[in-house]
Amino acid sequence: MDRKDLQIIRALQENGRLTNQDLADAVNLSPSPCLRRTRALEAAGVIKGYTAIVDEDAFGLPITVFVRIRLSEHTGKAVQAFEARIRGIDQILDCYVVTGSDDYILRVLTRDLADYERFVRERLHRIPGIASIDTSFAYGTVKRSMTLPHPDL
Repeated sequence: MDRKDLQIIRALQENGRLTNQDLADAVNLSPSPCLRRTRALEAAGVIKGYTAIVDEDAFGLPITVFVRIRLSEHTGKAVQAFEARIRGIDQILDCYVVTGSDDYILRVLTRDLADYERFVRERLHRIPGIASIDTSFAYGTVKRSMTLPHPDL
């Protein structure tokens, strides 16, 4: 990727609905080379897709919860089973494998505290092999970016 590719990616992250003409104007290219570069970035898997960014509050999921999970055992089979179950739960937006005393951090959205309690009792508690669940509720957002940093720009 060169500097122009990075500019295309940045512009599309800021506004994925840009027409090719508007994108070309934003990055100082003519439309044909801009479209070729964009399609090449898509084909290479650098650009994986396009989506709408939805306001969680307006959608009815105003509570962001960070859940730290520690497994009781770390065999390949236990880890694979846990991760397969996590992938199938829609309320979990993100799941990260982490270092430290916990094994995973989940980001979960819920309507309210009762909704979170149901999620824990009906979804997480039914997953075998969980040794502990530790929860933190976000009460504000300082920064949330959808644009990856580009140190070269």
